[in-house]
Amino acid sequence: MSINETIFRQTMRFWTTGVAIVTTNFEGNRHGMTVSSFSSISVDPPVIMVSINQNTRTYQLMKKSGVFGVTILESSQQHTSDKFAGLIPEDTDRFAGIETETLTTGAPFISGGIAFLDCKISQAVDVGHNTVFFGEVVDAKYQEDLIPLLYSNRTYGSLHK
Repeated sequence: MSINETIFRQTMRFWTTGVAIVTTNFEGNRHGMTVSSFSSISVDPPVIMVSINQNTRTYQLMKKSGVFGVTILESSQQHTSDKFAGLIPEDTDRFAGIETETLTTGAPFISGGIAFLDCKISQAVDVGHNTVFFGEVVDAKYQEDLIPLLYSNRTYGSLHK
């Protein structure tokens, strides 16, 4: 027995998280999406996980490329989060007007973010309409003294320093 999908979605809105964008690149085709399901799994070896809907372009390109990147956004990057959250069509270039950089795998990262995790997919597990991708972190970079963008109950916020 499971609960109503609407009730589940409304309940999960209250989980406050940082905001991350998952990106990938396959044969020059870049795509990405804002995600709420992202977590550290292991330090030794360094592994993170992201959950991606199987009906997205990001999913298709991740499966083909075998790599992905995660950018943890800074508090001023709300517009970027919205842009990658599907407020524009899947076939639109979400990177238009956004400065990017790469580390080791070629996955693009959103410049100005707080942290970057460059991953090689080590495992993929289908769960419902999503796939949980486990990524071995092959490179990482972070910037000190920045304030993270937060999200809770359909509202952005930030920590105060």
